[in-house]
Amino acid sequence: MESISQILQPYRAIVGEVASYVTIAQFFSGILLCRDIYKKGSTKGFVATPFIGGLTLGVLMLKYGLLLSDPASIKVNLVAIVLNILYLLVFYQYNNNRTQDVLKPLGYATTMVAVLLGYAEVESPDKIEFRFGLIVNGFLLALIAFPLFGVREIIAKRDASSIPVLMTFMSTLVTFMWLLYGIILRNTLMVIPNIIGLLLCTVQFTLLALYGSKPPSKSGKNKKKKNKKE
Repeated sequence: MESISQILQPYRAIVGEVASYVTIAQFFSGILLCRDIYKKGSTKGFVATPFIGGLTLGVLMLKYGLLLSDPASIKVNLVAIVLNILYLLVFYQYNNNRTQDVLKPLGYATTMVAVLLGYAEVESPDKIEFRFGLIVNGFLLALIAFPLFGVREIIAKRDASSIPVLMTFMSTLVTFMWLLYGIILRNTLMVIPNIIGLLLCTVQFTLLALYGSKPPSKSGKNKKKKNKKE
């Protein structure tokens, strides 16, 4: 990693800027989900997890960026917070079970963020950067892996349509760019989680390649047979 870091050092600012812009572009992919919700007039079939998770991660990563004094990370996560609040408002507007689907998980997330930010204030300065980084990156990996939580069902039904293609593609670009940036900074806490993130994205793309579209149902096949007989 040391030799790669030395080679990339002259491009540190460029890589940081590109990583920031690609990450911001990823945040805008939530507009597509909101568009689908608007067209449907309901949040049925959708969950607020990506928006609540994105908001939670944005706040935690903003704090981590402040600890690192990293302008690129601070800028990106300010945008993430604003956008995910807007997405969550759209979800809330079209949701019929707001307490259960939005307010309850948002309350849990808010409590967790408050506890972690409080911890960041009392932890010793020489340890907080490493320990808080572990916590934040663990949460980041959980958010990236969220579509894989139903992997058994995906394999059983041979249907990976629950995995968002655009968001997975953008996650791949983002993790790759932050991996390069982490190598340049020689920051192991940025490198290792993004390597894992790339592996998770690879698994998602593999599932999409194998089970990207839902196979035709038996009833559909029977209808075709009947039509042929007629």
